[in-house]
Amino acid sequence: MLDFDVAQARLAARARMPASQSDVSLHELPGRVLAQDLVAQLDLPPADNSAMDGYALRAADAATAHGTLPIQQRCFAGQAPDPLQAGHATRLFTGSLIPAGADTVVMQEDCHETDDHVTFEQIVQAGRHIRRRGEDMRRGHVILRRGTRLRAGHIAVLAAQGYAQAPVFTPLKIGILTTGDELITPGQPLPPAAIYNSNGPMLASLCRELGVADTLLRHARDTPQETETALAELVERCDLVLSVGGASVGEKDLVKPAIEALGGTLDLWRVRMKPGKPVALAELKGRPVVCLPGNPVSAFVVFSLLVSPLIRGLQGCRQVLPPTRRGILQTEHPLGSEREEFIRIQAQTAGSGLPALVPHQQQSSGALSSLSWSHGLARIPAGSRVEAGAEVTWYAFADWLQ
Repeated sequence: MLDFDVAQARLAARARMPASQSDVSLHELPGRVLAQDLVAQLDLPPADNSAMDGYALRAADAATAHGTLPIQQRCFAGQAPDPLQAGHATRLFTGSLIPAGADTVVMQEDCHETDDHVTFEQIVQAGRHIRRRGEDMRRGHVILRRGTRLRAGHIAVLAAQGYAQAPVFTPLKIGILTTGDELITPGQPLPPAAIYNSNGPMLASLCRELGVADTLLRHARDTPQETETALAELVERCDLVLSVGGASVGEKDLVKPAIEALGGTLDLWRVRMKPGKPVALAELKGRPVVCLPGNPVSAFVVFSLLVSPLIRGLQGCRQVLPPTRRGILQTEHPLGSEREEFIRIQAQTAGSGLPALVPHQQQSSGALSSLSWSHGLARIPAGSRVEAGAEVTWYAFADWLQ
């Protein structure tokens, strides 16, 4: 069997940087991936300004005037202050520009004002409470790197720099193929021996959480013609195709022969992981096709750990493998098998140390309810025996599925 880390690296390496990009307005940027490095167009702050409501002065003047100075001017944010006269103070507010000649700001809590004079109740030190020009961002310096998935904080940076739009990669389109005579669309009457198709909606939702707004779902009954027709359409219209089930060697496993009939090549893996052993990667008309296990839990796990890095790479993301975390496993019995085991867990606060990782009571691949309960997957190394209290690696869905 193929080692899990090798399989993950192979899928991530298959990603190709998007070939096209376009300029998009600020309100359309969240979730998109930046296509070019962007530099600061101005210094931020653009000029020295006050970090506090208070008074600007020369620190030396407060000492010679025995702590009391006349107020020369009141200056609000957005107003240009006059140069500071010797032996005076200027009343400022947060964001007000520092008047020429001032070298410090005393916050209003440390002084009091009477009859247009201000008295300082503490020793005044030079250089306090001033935001210096360019201390946050310097004109000409790179502020955002190509391959950054843009979130609210990035949008704030762009807006503060005067960017009304930014270049981003063209959005990815993903096709999802489910197969099987036994699958029924949710909302329809359920015949005997049938089950509802949960894989299609689940995978479409997982794609959306990764910023893929455009997904195309197709379901094929267990006939070679339907499978081949659906697959051909998805490959023609999408950048990446995910199929679920039907890629093994059973009588009704029709995805593999459909790929071959359309001229594709397929590398069928048995990955040393549990759940999710059967995975296939195909190349069809220059586009990747990933065949996931048909079991919804297995498909969810494989998507989270193996497919999400590929999707990030195809979107143009600079970081395709999110960080892993560490936690303390809480288990009633030792865990471990000949495969890498990924246990569905909740991470619970445990004082100031690492979180406690509490496994779901049902770890079978049929326990679909465990997916909505879990915060992530704890990794149990192959061939190990891990007991309660052991420190292990875990993959947070908050990191891997966004």
